[in-house]
Order: sequence, then structure tokens, then C-alpha cells
Amino acid sequence: MNHVMSEPVLDHGIIELQSVMGSDLDAVNAAKVSFASYESEMSENAKGLINYLIKNRHATPFEHIVFKFYVKAPIFVAREWFRHRWSSFNEMSMRYHTPKKLDFYVPERDAIRTQTGKPGAYTFETISNDDIAQETVDLLDQIYKIAEENYQEMLRLGIAKEIARCVLPVGMYTEFIWTVNARSLMNFLSLRNEEHAQYEIAEYAKLAEYMFSKATPVIYASWVENGRNSI
Repeated sequence: MNHVMSEPVLDHGIIELQSVMGSDLDAVNAAKVSFASYESEMSENAKGLINYLIKNRHATPFEHIVFKFYVKAPIFVAREWFRHRWSSFNEMSMRYHTPKKLDFYVPERDAIRTQTGKPGAYTFETISNDDIAQETVDLLDQIYKIAEENYQEMLRLGIAKEIARCVLPVGMYTEFIWTVNARSLMNFLSLRNEEHAQYEIAEYAKLAEYMFSKATPVIYASWVENGRNSI
């Protein structure tokens, strides 16, 4: 089943749900196979079973629904994303590929923030001083320009791509394919579309959650009803 949905994120990012293997009913039948039973349509009893599974964290039936996403995100966002190991990732390799255009992340005014507190208990507030906010943007633009110029110069000199890329900062955009089952997707969303998540990855997670809700609406509704928890 194909569910192609694509949305822009941040200043140059994209998240695209390219395909979905399975549906709400597949989770139902993965559970009912324990009793050599099968449902051909989504009944009220089937919806109740999904709710029972999520409420009681009987999670393996949801592993039989698989989502494939294409993501373009800043490298620092991708590095957070890749910590979710119950997924499969393939990333653009700049050992082999030289992008025609390098894109770099510059936060919007409201996303330029201060950080206070201790590890695990940080709080963030938007910078109120417009001059500091503008200086932040200027500094990012400056370092991005220098990094790209040096990258291109090393390539011109014949330096291997895998060495030249060393000068590129984590604010540069990368691209990857993310394949994830519904259980692991719910776990990802419970952590990354959450008030303590970093703003940038949360922007992607919000859209991934929307796409999840459209592809498997019964599972999604039950997951929300039961607190949006990891299962």
C-alpha cells in the first residue's frame, strides 16, 4: 500500500512517507493468529483488540506494519534520529557523492534560543535581543560560507571527497531513508514529539506523527487515547 505524503520542514528540509506495508487490520491479524483466527474487515471488536494491545503493551503485532520515509535534515538532527536503533537507515554518502548544492540550516528568529539548567533538566527560551539573534544568523552564514569554500577548494585540488567533507559542519543537510515498524515509530514519536525534545527534530516528528495518523488511523487513535507511550 502506497501512502506518498511529503512536507517541507525547517528551511531546507523534507520528510516524505514513501510507502506503508500493512494497515490497522494487519496488527489485528498478527494478534489473532495466536488463536488461528482471522479478520477480513475492521470491526468494532477489531478496534477493541487494538486498544487492548496498546493499553497492555502487547507490542509485537505492531511490528508487522512497516513505514518507509525519505528525510532531508541537518546532520545534527540525523545523529539524534539514528539513535533509534530499532529502525533501518541508509544515508547519502559524501565519500562518493558531491551535491550540486549544499544546504545549511539557519534557524528562524523564534528558534534562536538560550539554554539554562543542568544536563537532563535544561530549559530553553527564545532570545529576546534582536541584535544577538541577528549576530547568531550572521555567524552561521559566515562559517557556512567558509566551510563550503574550503570544501570546494579541496575538491578542486584533487583531495578525496572523504577527506574534503571533514570541513563541513553539522548544520549541513543530509538525506536518508528511514524504514521503521509501527511499534518503533510510536516509540520514536513518544520521545521526539514531546515538550523536552530538541525543537528541530520535533518539527520532523510532528509531521511523521501526522503521516502515521493518516496511514493507520485506528492504531494512532488508540495510541493517543492511551497516553502516547512507548510500547
